[in-house]
Amino acid sequence: MPSPLPALLALLCLCGPPPAAAPPDEQQQQQQQQQPWCPYKVRAEGAAAAGRLCFRPPARGFQCSARACLAHRSPGGALVANALRNGSVLLQWAPPRPAAGLRGFALNCSWDGTYTRFPCDSVELGASCRDYLLPEAHGGVRYRLCLQPRYAPPRPAPPAQCVEFRVEPAAMRDIVVAMTAVGGSICVMLVFICLLVAYITENLMSPAGGGGASAASRRA
Repeated sequence: MPSPLPALLALLCLCGPPPAAAPPDEQQQQQQQQQPWCPYKVRAEGAAAAGRLCFRPPARGFQCSARACLAHRSPGGALVANALRNGSVLLQWAPPRPAAGLRGFALNCSWDGTYTRFPCDSVELGASCRDYLLPEAHGGVRYRLCLQPRYAPPRPAPPAQCVEFRVEPAAMRDIVVAMTAVGGSICVMLVFICLLVAYITENLMSPAGGGGASAASRRA
């Protein structure tokens, strides 16, 4: 009976070596390309129907750094509002449970006025959305954003996750940044002025004072 070893060796030669694994950067790019885009519709305040359908890429992997933004969390922790220094707000939320039958999300917005609360533009988001960017937020205004998952009937909608926050005014941000930038320079200038005054007092004023005293003694 002939040995099957030559046939197995020939088969391995025909198959060739296994494909090399992609570098981590290429794997991350491939994963980002495979991630679904977020479909959404913005319903303007007072409008009866939602606007046109738009798409935005997901902001997966975003982390709020202390210098760039300030994170505000809902009581349950499922909804996070990242208030960025440029005046925009990035909302992020965890996948709802259960995921079966999920049709999308409804985002409602309102802000506090002097005497009453005013509604903002509401947004309808697709089931694949996990974040949404508010491009412009008024500084010094307290916002309330509520995100509610929507399921296919007969499953009832769960309670909405709400987060409240106040956006820092742009003028105040500029003042803080300017004061932080020039604070060190002001301290150096003050130290230099103190040293200069001490030098003038010790080296220029003392001889003049001594000469005046000697002249007064001669007159006496």
